[in-house]
Amino acid sequence: MAVRRLAADEIQPKSFTLSADAEAWAQEQIAKYPEGRQASAVVPLLWKVQGDCGGWLPQKAIEAVAERLGMPYIRVLEVATFYTMFNLEPVGRHFIQCCGTTPCALRGANDLMDMLRGRVGEQRHVTADGNFSWLEVECLGACTNAPMVQINNDYYEDLTPEILSRIMDELAAGGTPKRGPQQGRNASEPLGESVTLVEPSLYDGSMIGAWRKRFEETAPAAEANAKAEGERATQQAATNPKPAKPDAGRVVERPVGDTPAVRAAAGEKPVSTGKQAAAAEPSRTTVAEGKPASETVAPPRSRKSYVNTPVKPEDGRTVADAPASPDSASVQTSGTEKTSGS
Repeated sequence: MAVRRLAADEIQPKSFTLSADAEAWAQEQIAKYPEGRQASAVVPLLWKVQGDCGGWLPQKAIEAVAERLGMPYIRVLEVATFYTMFNLEPVGRHFIQCCGTTPCALRGANDLMDMLRGRVGEQRHVTADGNFSWLEVECLGACTNAPMVQINNDYYEDLTPEILSRIMDELAAGGTPKRGPQQGRNASEPLGESVTLVEPSLYDGSMIGAWRKRFEETAPAAEANAKAEGERATQQAATNPKPAKPDAGRVVERPVGDTPAVRAAAGEKPVSTGKQAAAAEPSRTTVAEGKPASETVAPPRSRKSYVNTPVKPEDGRTVADAPASPDSASVQTSGTEKTSGS
């Protein structure tokens, strides 16, 4: 995007004041926004002022908009130089913007620009009578109807140099040329004779009538089938209901395992915590039958001192070893003596 600057000082007007019409219009726009947000109306107000200035924004007009909205001048200047919809230099009464992007270039946009150079001059040049100036711009969004131009606020599409020259002649004479496509088609429909959606039954109602007739013929049977299916489903639910799923998204209370509360509810004597802890003591491990005492292995002992805590063996937690009892020590000693004696 090219750098956009204000017009030269020699063509800038010395002063600018909002007209009564522009002031009333500004009040309407500002009223659309909350209190203290009048800066939101900067774009529409600049657009209104540009129309009052003959299609471009002088420096004094930008300053007047900034003062009216209570904005710093540099902020309004940033908006005016950013958007290409705002012209920063004088333009003709009929400002021609010629699209030069790929679709239009492939369809003859360069020929249009050659014609404009010959009739108007180079870009940004205003003719002596003030009627025309032109500028090459980026895509204007009518690629299907390329090549095209925008003259002031109107689109003219499907152009050739001859067609565009004729439009300019009509504008110079004060006329109003036909807007939109210029070669007979409607909007963006294909050029030439239509080849799709040409079946007469799409438009004479016969296709809709045939569909409606088939629907009326099949509707009673479909309704009867649906009713019979509903009755069968109701009868089946009454005689053979589906099993409920207690855990289908609902919280279900289930009895816990072997706990004192469950034993007490069943009339059994609960196991005391002391007995459970005693049963978990490694020192109470019995020797397997059929093996001599010399082959038994004493549990590993640690040099650290631990305090035994009642645990549940099935919890999977590591339990500190308890000190060996006198019985296990004697077994170990006797086993050692026999081994060394042998």
